[in-house]
Amino acid sequence: MNDRVRMERDGPVVQVTLTRGDRHNGMDLPMLDGVRAAARRLRRDPDVRTVILAGEGPSFCAGLDVKAVLGRPGIRLMALAALISPVRNRFQDWSLGWRDVPAPVIAAIHGNCFGAGFQLALGADIRIATPGAQISVMEAKWGLVPDMGGTVLLRELVPIDIAKELTMTGRTLTGMEAHALGLVTHISPDPVAHARALAAEIGARSPDSVAASKFLLQEAWSRGTFRALAAERKWQRRVIGRRNQRIAVRRNLEQADVPFEPRRIRS
Repeated sequence: MNDRVRMERDGPVVQVTLTRGDRHNGMDLPMLDGVRAAARRLRRDPDVRTVILAGEGPSFCAGLDVKAVLGRPGIRLMALAALISPVRNRFQDWSLGWRDVPAPVIAAIHGNCFGAGFQLALGADIRIATPGAQISVMEAKWGLVPDMGGTVLLRELVPIDIAKELTMTGRTLTGMEAHALGLVTHISPDPVAHARALAAEIGARSPDSVAASKFLLQEAWSRGTFRALAAERKWQRRVIGRRNQRIAVRRNLEQADVPFEPRRIRS
């Protein structure tokens, strides 16, 4: 962790806040590394039930700080070297790392959510935005293409023609327009408060069931019927008959206020 990212715990809910508010949370390398470190840390914490991603100041994240990342020769060479990697690189980990956290991740979007910021939001399981939030793929403005996991994540939400149009034009959408396209899950005047209410609702369920549901859907969503059904069987084996599943049955049948045990499901 570093001064670009702050983690605050409220019981089983952890809020991860980008703290470069004076620059609309433009992503530089310290922020990149701070976000990646936060995801790795939360991935190992069995007591975390929900993660909320938020931005301090006027924006969620206005995207890549081009001057800070590409304006210095040494850093530019490092960034270019990442494009040669045969595996997921550190820039792609910025968004995709949140898919490995065995708890729901909710992005609370306000102000500008551009480029890298939008790809970070896409890495969350659920996105909540203000009606007037400004959302854009944006890379076309700089003569680039999305390369921080955006293509993997965008294809789950919209048809390819919509993805192509948004990527090619770099058009900016309001939160309401993004919601109409399916890029945003909910519209709220207070995304963080809405996220916390949703976290409380999810927190009433078995943490193992919630984690297994996340990984099941990520694994099965774009696969054929045979492999999707195999994924159902695999993840059901991971939860059925286990301690938290038995507690869930008691809570429902006996109306017993039995607390769940720490999550055992891992990615």
